[in-house]
Formats: sequence, structure tokens, C-alpha cells
Amino acid sequence: MENPVIIFGTGGLGRAALEIFESNGNVVYGFLDDDKKLHNTEIDNIPVLGKTTDQGFLKLIGQKCEAFVATDDNKEKQSIAKALIEKRKIMPTNAIHSSAHISKSALMGHGNFINANVTLGAGTDMANHCILHSGCTVDHDTKLEDFVQVGAGATVSANVELAESAFIGSGAVIVSGVKIGKNARVGAGSVVIADVKAGETVFGNPAQKIES
Repeated sequence: MENPVIIFGTGGLGRAALEIFESNGNVVYGFLDDDKKLHNTEIDNIPVLGKTTDQGFLKLIGQKCEAFVATDDNKEKQSIAKALIEKRKIMPTNAIHSSAHISKSALMGHGNFINANVTLGAGTDMANHCILHSGCTVDHDTKLEDFVQVGAGATVSANVELAESAFIGSGAVIVSGVKIGKNARVGAGSVVIADVKAGETVFGNPAQKIES
């Protein structure tokens, strides 16, 4: 990546993305964040330039800068990504830690965050705007749709399907062949041995549905 990056969001994910880009030799131009108290300050020596809707900086994206959306709030991420795609005609870039192991046969979209020591197995197919936290494993031939999040140390076994906006908690284990539905949530440390329907929350070993 030749162009510098503007990071949307200054929280923990934004700082982690900064470290990833800098460790890969990429220049970070600055942060954009909607918290006015942060404007004209610096985070880890990188300036907070303005709001996420500041046209003065947004006009740089696509010509002179790349963009990365650093938030784990899917509604916020969808809104920013939509604006970048529709108004700037650009997809957010990926942030991939140098210690991640990604199979040469893995497929990947745009705007994904892949932290330290993540493993993506052969034939995995990851769409856009996913978050894979430190040390998680996604085994071979698994499919991740848009906006999926996998927590630190989680294991997603082979031939699993994670639908849009599915959330897998830290340390969870998803056994081979399981399908996790859209907006479903798997609690930290859970062991999932059966399909989880869209919108369900499961927890435990073996994981059971939690009634809302």
C-alpha cells in the first residue's frame, strides 16, 4: 500500500489498527472521530484531524489516502463504509498484522481487521468489514460474511458458516460444519456443536440458547 491511511475511530480498535499499519511500514495521515474533545489532539503521536464527516479530509480519500474504519459497532461501521463507497467510490483497506498467518488460497474482501497471531486456513472466504481479534483461528473452507466478529483466542473449525454480523466471543469453539445465523451471538468460552439461528444468543458448553 503506497498511499497513507486515514483511520476512522480513535478507540482501542483504532489504536490497534495504527500499530498494524505502522508495523507494516504504512504511513497514517491521521484519525477522524466525532468526539469534538479529541479534535486537535494526538493519539500515539498521530493527530485527530476532525469529524468522520469532514469533507475537507474525506476528499483526500481515494486520490491521496486510503481509509480504514476502526469501530466494532456494526451500525456505525456500516454507515461510514456506505458513505465511503457511495460518495468517495472507494472500499476501506484491510488492516492485517504482520504476525497473522493467511493461507495463500484464502479469499478476502475489504475493510477487514486481522490482529496478531490470527490464522486463516486454506480456502477460507472472508467478505468485508470483519474483525478477527488476536490469536483466533479460522480453519479451512470456512465462510465469513460481512461484519462478522471473532473474539480473541476463539477457534472456528473447518467448514463453518458465519452469517452477516455474527459475533463469536473470546475463547469460544465452533465445531466443524456448524452454521451461525445473521446477527447471532456466541458467548465467550462457549462450545457450539449445533447450528445457531439468526438473532439467537447462545452460551455454555455445550452452548444453549439464552432467552431474552
